[in-house]
Amino acid sequence: MKDTVLKTERLVLRKLSWEDQASLNKMLQDPEVMYAYAHAFTDQEARDWLKRQLERYRQYGFGLWAVILKETGEFIGQCGLTMQDCEGKQVMEVGYLFCKEFWHHGYATEAARACRDHAFEVLKAEEVYSVIRDNNTASQSVAKRNGMKMAGSFVKYYYGIHMPHYLFRITREEYEAMEK
Repeated sequence: MKDTVLKTERLVLRKLSWEDQASLNKMLQDPEVMYAYAHAFTDQEARDWLKRQLERYRQYGFGLWAVILKETGEFIGQCGLTMQDCEGKQVMEVGYLFCKEFWHHGYATEAARACRDHAFEVLKAEEVYSVIRDNNTASQSVAKRNGMKMAGSFVKYYYGIHMPHYLFRITREEYEAMEK
C-alpha cells in the first residue's frame, strides 16, 4: 500500500492524502464522533484538518495517519503522532479518532500501541503523551491500555469553549519496563 508507515495484525497506517478528504469528512462531520470537540466540522474545517496533517508530515516527518482495515481496505479512522502544545511545552502525542461503526473493536488500542512503539523505537522519544478531553472516557481507556498514566490536567480554549483535558503520559523507562 502506497505511503504505508506502520502495519499491525489487522491494520495499515499510511499517510493521508487529498484522496482521503471524503472519508475524513464523513468521520469529522459526524456529531457523535466529534463529541469531544463539541461540534462536527464544516467542509472547510475538514479541509483545514487534512492540510494540517500534510504540513505535519513535511515539518516533523509524522502526523495523524489514515487507518485502513487490512481485511477490506476500508478507511476506518486516523491515528498517529503529533506535536501538541501543553501549557507552553511541546509534547509528542499519540492521537486517534475512528469512525463510529468501528468503535469497540480494539482498533484504537491496536493503532495507538503501534504509534507509541514507533515514537519510542524509531523516533527515540523520551516520553509520549495523549491529550484527552475530560468527558472522553473511551479515549482515556485506550491511553491506559497503552501503558499511560494520568500526568496532569489543563483547560484548552477551543471554539469559544473552555474544555478541561487530561494529560496521559508514558516515559521511555516505563515503556522499556513493559511486557510487550
